Amino acid sequence: METIISSKTKTVIIGPERPFTIIGERINPTGRKALAREMAADNYDRVISDALAQVEAGAHMLDVNAGIPLADEPAILAKAIKIVQSVVDVPLSIDSSIVAALESGLAAYEGKPLVNSVTGEDERLEAVLPLIKKYGAAVIGISNDETGISEDPDVRMAVAKKIVERAMDHGIPREDVLIDPLVMPIGALRYAGRQVFSIVHRCLTELKVNTCCGASNVSFGLPNRPPLNAHFLAMAISHGLTSAITNPIEHEIKQGIMVADVMMGNDENCVSWIAANRPAANRPAGEAGESGARVRREGRRRRAES
Repeated sequence: METIISSKTKTVIIGPERPFTIIGERINPTGRKALAREMAADNYDRVISDALAQVEAGAHMLDVNAGIPLADEPAILAKAIKIVQSVVDVPLSIDSSIVAALESGLAAYEGKPLVNSVTGEDERLEAVLPLIKKYGAAVIGISNDETGISEDPDVRMAVAKKIVERAMDHGIPREDVLIDPLVMPIGALRYAGRQVFSIVHRCLTELKVNTCCGASNVSFGLPNRPPLNAHFLAMAISHGLTSAITNPIEHEIKQGIMVADVMMGNDENCVSWIAANRPAANRPAGEAGESGARVRREGRRRRAES
């Protein structure tokens, strides 16, 4: 049960026996007014810096979104994808709710991308799935439909099953469908975590598909969000979650994922953990590690503030 995503030069394999796949979330103008203004004005400097910073921090893939009100989203998304692919070699997730933007992004992409996303409404499935088949992409299926987002895991599983089956009807293999169980704010829904853990486990054992989620939703509205996101991800990974759209630059989140990889046996001999956490003096020359990258960023910040 492995999902293969690729750029021009790099391949990422998502699967339960593989290290967890981190999809960087920051190239998204939603809630980022400065980024939205810049992208709408054909300024991609922040897109480039966000792409480079996320890959340096350990992102295996990057999500690219251009959802800016009253802007030409298809054109902006295509240009953003081309620019990001010119500065980093990781595969991308093409993120839009507009079908024309998805097609524009797919046409611009070099490699096999992940498309974020399709929901369970019949009209949406019939609009998006032919594009996935045409471009040979993989797709995230979100477990809601015309009836909305159910708090009943059984209902969300039924939608997930429908998406997988409809994709297969279009000639899209099961392994190219990732299910998003829909992470809801734990501050508003007491059992939001349990619901996700149940759906993720059933996707793994019953549907035999990989899973992906927007992890930061779980802590929405709460203070001190990074530990909540980090521990949620570690628990979800223990139930079978195989990828997430999250912020790799946040140290606690990255550390929680690395711990989960160790405990799940997906960091063989703890090689990645040791490389990231042993003292800098004991590292081979030229090996900075995550802590070294943080030191460099902190130094640059302090110099800028002085």
